[in-house]
Amino acid sequence: MENEQVKTLEGLQLAIQMEVDGKEYYQKASQESGNELGKQLFQWLSAEEDKHRQRFEAIYNAIKNKEAWPEVAIQSQRGERLGTLFSRALETADANVKDVPAELHAIDKAMDIENKTHSFYRLQGEKAAYDAEKKFYESLAAEERGHYLTLVDYREYLIDPAGWFRKAEHHSLDGG
Repeated sequence: MENEQVKTLEGLQLAIQMEVDGKEYYQKASQESGNELGKQLFQWLSAEEDKHRQRFEAIYNAIKNKEAWPEVAIQSQRGERLGTLFSRALETADANVKDVPAELHAIDKAMDIENKTHSFYRLQGEKAAYDAEKKFYESLAAEERGHYLTLVDYREYLIDPAGWFRKAEHHSLDGG
């Protein structure tokens, strides 16, 4: 059982570092973003990474103190937050992004980060020794997938704001 605890703690340490690195990247991307929507989206992702880190640190301390894996609820607010960000951006018509190629590069790197963390958490969930641990990692993997999809939406929005709006709002041109 001691060996299992060591493996669990090592996985948690890696997860904490991944979240720290993600937060740092998103803070930098927010500062360098060419529009308000990008700044807000990257700030939101930075805050999400910080929340994850805090959860991991609490779990790490519990496991280190030989306590049971704590129940930790994860609830993503992707839909609400994303809808608010995009609708506000469309209302203000922030179509003058200063450097679209640089913004797209930042998004691509962020999507890569989210894919890697999603895969890592999914794998950790598969290897989990405790039901609460498995549930936690599965929830976190789903949340990271939501972050990835948020970035996909933002990328599509930058490339074609009008097309993104039609798709997001489900408008139809059939007159019905």
